[in-house]
Amino acid sequence: MTVAVNHVVDGPGNGRDGGDSEVVVLSGSLGSDLRMWQPQVAPLTGAGYRVVRYDHRGHGGSPATQGPYDLSDLGGDLLSLLDALGVEAAHVAGLSLGGMVGMWVGAHAPERVRSLTLCCTSAELGPRGMWSERAELVRVRGMAPIADAALERWFTRGWRAGNPRRAEEFGEMIRATDPVGYAGCCAAIENMDLLGALPRITAPTLVISAAEDPSTPPEHGRRIAEAVAGARLEIVREAAHLGNVQQPERFADLMVEHLEVQKHE
Repeated sequence: MTVAVNHVVDGPGNGRDGGDSEVVVLSGSLGSDLRMWQPQVAPLTGAGYRVVRYDHRGHGGSPATQGPYDLSDLGGDLLSLLDALGVEAAHVAGLSLGGMVGMWVGAHAPERVRSLTLCCTSAELGPRGMWSERAELVRVRGMAPIADAALERWFTRGWRAGNPRRAEEFGEMIRATDPVGYAGCCAAIENMDLLGALPRITAPTLVISAAEDPSTPPEHGRRIAEAVAGARLEIVREAAHLGNVQQPERFADLMVEHLEVQKHE
């Protein structure tokens, strides 16, 4: 069964009826909530898009169902959200887990996807045992033991030192995540293998990798871009895993540019 996920709509037609505005759905990372996409909201709405941000099940304001989850569960949640909003097809942008969900939807429900922007993500992310160990840790001890290590992966040392208050906001975001939901999503990543599905993606695809991302280094993005017909790869410097937060303007520019290209093709 799908979950009615917490979401926020910004921009033109911010009710159910969005008029003629094209919809961009922003799907976040494991351990974050929809606030992680705040830097991209103004550039996207300013370009005339209706922006939908949402929380994965067990994250932010979305309820946690008993896990483990599969990508089909998380992808189903996104499709149900589009149905609830009356959106036939949307531009889907996802980072990390959100990008995995985007790839799944792009391969399994291509008619619902106008374009894909896949940020700091992977189509296969091992080692598998790491994910089950992390899931067990948070189930037993809660989220606090993993927060500091997550921040080290999300942001470079220099950015954390220069933005301590912002880094702590993301630390609180991690600690506030429901352990059941987090563990369930760990299982979805552990069992994920999207490599065979990538050639089925037909939506125009932009892959953005961050040069200093220790979780999904640029070779993961390159592997995706090589498997999806016509996909383009961009590598953003001076950014770690949450590159859209560390280099907000560059990510926003790339995203808007990719969306605008679709209007003229």
